Amino acid sequence: MRRIALFIATNLAVLLLLSIVAHLFGIDQMAAVRGYGGMGGLLAFAAVFGMGGAFISLALSKWIAKRSTGARVIEQPQNETERWLLDTVRRHAQHAEIGMPEVAIYDAPEMNAFATGMSRNKSLVAVSSGLLQQMDREQITAVLGHEIGHVANGDMVTLTLIQGVLNTLVIVAARIVGRAVDSWLSGGGNNRGGGIGYFVVVMALQLVFGLFASMIVAAFSRWREFRADAAGAQFAGRGAMISALQRLQANHGENTLPQTIAAFGISGPLTDGFRRLFMSHPPLEQRIATLLSGARS
Repeated sequence: MRRIALFIATNLAVLLLLSIVAHLFGIDQMAAVRGYGGMGGLLAFAAVFGMGGAFISLALSKWIAKRSTGARVIEQPQNETERWLLDTVRRHAQHAEIGMPEVAIYDAPEMNAFATGMSRNKSLVAVSSGLLQQMDREQITAVLGHEIGHVANGDMVTLTLIQGVLNTLVIVAARIVGRAVDSWLSGGGNNRGGGIGYFVVVMALQLVFGLFASMIVAAFSRWREFRADAAGAQFAGRGAMISALQRLQANHGENTLPQTIAAFGISGPLTDGFRRLFMSHPPLEQRIATLLSGARS
């Protein structure tokens, strides 16, 4: 569970931060004492903070990615490889009818790449130095097509909306249950919450419910990888995409991407047991089999 997705890790942190701020400024306590103005008021309160946490995560995604990987955005190509990289991304972007992304290279030994950004027309595509050194250009073209597929499919925005809705439900559920627990602990009196006990209970419940919500986000993250693989096959050819995924198997599970953006890589860490529910990527073998199945159909 160490490498939970950018959205899972950053979003939970932002969600907790917003809740702490609401507590410190008395917003949560005041709303709890007044009963949030009924269920409609509670939903409105939760939507503001829940959707806010998700969209703050999205807004920070490019900045976090650049800072955490040390990625260097190619402003002026310094060599033929960088020129080819820009031209290939531009060609894919035109094919996908999206704005030209920023293109960056970050120093890492393993083969990896990722895409992030607030919208289809304001995105970032980055590749590792290891990928440029260990893949041929046909395979790299497929990887870039995969990443452009993520952007063109609107995966970042869709993930934001899913996370925002789940955040809202987590906040509502935590406060409804928290109010009931706080009332029970106070002897069943007419206690609407607002004290430190209520705050501690709500924080704990948000973490628990947030983990369940993260399973749903991780399931969507795995599903979007198959769609992005299909895009890579469309842009570069099915054989090239399969070859790229097969080459990625040489990573042997290595992924030096920081925890905050691990889920945005072309492949992700594998695990077993209960932790499989938090995997951001399906196994490479499964992705290759899906592409091969499409080739035979």
